[in-house]
Amino acid sequence: MKKGAWGRSLLLACAGLLLLLAAGCQTAGYYGQAIAGQYEILAHQAPVGQLIKDPGTDPKLKARLELVLQLRQFAARELKLRPDGSYVGYVDLHRPCVAWIVNVAPPLSLQPKTWWFPIVGRVSYRGYFHLAAARRYAAHWEKKGWDTYVADVPAYSTLGWLHDPLLNTFIFEPEADLADTIFHELTHQLLFVPGDTDFNEGLAMTVAAEGVRRWFEASGNTQAYQRYQEGLQHENDFVRLVMATRQELQKVYHDAQLPGAAKLRRKAEIIEETRRRYAALKSSWGVSQCGYDEWFAQPINNAQLNTVAAYYDLAPAFQALLRAQGGDMEKFFQAARDLAKLPLAKRRQALRAHLNPMETESH
Repeated sequence: MKKGAWGRSLLLACAGLLLLLAAGCQTAGYYGQAIAGQYEILAHQAPVGQLIKDPGTDPKLKARLELVLQLRQFAARELKLRPDGSYVGYVDLHRPCVAWIVNVAPPLSLQPKTWWFPIVGRVSYRGYFHLAAARRYAAHWEKKGWDTYVADVPAYSTLGWLHDPLLNTFIFEPEADLADTIFHELTHQLLFVPGDTDFNEGLAMTVAAEGVRRWFEASGNTQAYQRYQEGLQHENDFVRLVMATRQELQKVYHDAQLPGAAKLRRKAEIIEETRRRYAALKSSWGVSQCGYDEWFAQPINNAQLNTVAAYYDLAPAFQALLRAQGGDMEKFFQAARDLAKLPLAKRRQALRAHLNPMETESH
């Protein structure tokens, strides 16, 4: 089952950049762990070309490395992305994910807490290379009564500041998901708007989905693409469920007539109803287990719900923008760059103008 993008991608452009220590002594510890984590990755990567030639390399890994080289060429040729020096090195971190991100939100609001960082601007999460550190930071906010959510991250982008290597945390994903990851992260390198997570993720998700479609269309592997499409459909069902839950909660939080205790009770009821709707969804898919079970096994809260919204809210508008450009990737990226120059409110307005009335109403 395809795992949602919110659990896959992290922007850590700050990691490994020594100049960030100038941001202030109160954040030196945070930047220190980012630098140490990034250094660990850079110091242990091995050139992909050497690993492919080495007879001692595991055949399964070698096949994956060769596949990524093909994906890089395809990304440059067909999607007009710029792989440059990314994904030509490989690192085995000997752990299941590269980092963990902490998301925070008030108990009666879907407005996420944000943090400002040099280069990337304001974002709605903090990334850590050690789970214990992420949990400690989450606990700090939990003591204040805020909702928190710690998510594991298999892949991330340094936005072209560093050459991102391949990692054991995502290299063995199914072919479609691996292609999705590569195209997604390379899109961040090509175009990134500081302080606008929704724009950046909506753009990257649109390019990744289009890239996977074209990749399998070129290879003729229709069976693999059908499985990917089935995963996307399940993902769309899941996202609609989450977004509907957010809309219900938003109405409760904005109800001036309801006291805080009543809002909290209603919040719990809506979340339980969401769990029941998910069980019905899974039954309609005809599966007993899937990749979203872990997400629902946790105590769902505002911070967790926000992680889905950040990735999917603007994706339909970007898909409409791509259609408006006739699928021409160069024109599409130029249109996205033009949007990126606008102030945030006008950027949203101009992007959503590409949606038809029904799409606008549903988002």
